[in-house]
Amino acid sequence: MRLTFLFLFFSVFCFSQNIDFDGRVVDAKTNEPIPYVNISFLNTLTGTSTTEEGKYALEIPKEYLEKKIHVSSLGYKDTILLAQRLYDKKLLKMEEATFELEEVVVAKNLGEAQVLNPISSYSITSGFDSSSTPWVLALYFPNIGASKKYLETVTVFFREKNEFTRERAKFRLRVYGVNPDTKKPEKDLVQKSIILESLKSYDYTSIDVSSLKIKVPKEGIYIGLEWLFIPYNWYNKDEKDQLTNKQRLEDRFAPTFGGMYTKNQNFKVMIYGMGEWQDFMVKSKNNTENFIPAISVKVAKG
Repeated sequence: MRLTFLFLFFSVFCFSQNIDFDGRVVDAKTNEPIPYVNISFLNTLTGTSTTEEGKYALEIPKEYLEKKIHVSSLGYKDTILLAQRLYDKKLLKMEEATFELEEVVVAKNLGEAQVLNPISSYSITSGFDSSSTPWVLALYFPNIGASKKYLETVTVFFREKNEFTRERAKFRLRVYGVNPDTKKPEKDLVQKSIILESLKSYDYTSIDVSSLKIKVPKEGIYIGLEWLFIPYNWYNKDEKDQLTNKQRLEDRFAPTFGGMYTKNQNFKVMIYGMGEWQDFMVKSKNNTENFIPAISVKVAKG
């Protein structure tokens, strides 16, 4: 009887350490909900995204309330605040980011088009998954010759996951300039939120962005793929724990972006998570190729 009592007490005690962390994110001026806002607990692998109604919900250890969280959304100022503050208010008002766009000179006759990093489905050897916290996966495309070019089309390839049974998943496309000093992604070149879908019956999706008149800077351009941690994209994956060697269920979020190896050293991969950009590099077994996301772009010379 004593052992049973201790076991029940211990179970209740452990359960009480997790709390519901939920609320809404709205525009500071209009009070309209902001969809697909990414919320990450700094120095952890925990995070979520808001739904189309601007709502978020996450179960966290109670001690996480002492940590800082990073809140980001395209077109709004990044916000870092104490988790306890957001937990108490359950409402965050985000301010729009102020930015200046360079004068856009639209070429009357776009010249020769060029496809950078052409891909076939046979090139895809693996993929990029996301779990625990929202990430942005970005691939750098150099502007060879620093000539005037405009972005016409972006094509993204996927890998199918049997565990994800829905017909489609959502993600956000980002287009970044390049910091000339750090060579990392800098400001968004497009302030419009571009939400795309991966369809189960197709291994790629392509979008025509020519109407946005995106000029490729002389330093080059980053194409970013942003996972959205929303219920629409959630699924469970049953896999073996590398430490305990036991099977466990892990939360995952679709889509799985296709990956491929390339010998072209001009391409650079970076990931954004927990508030900062970091280099990503995986080499082939023979150490001659780099693993990159399967993204190709079509540019037109101005």
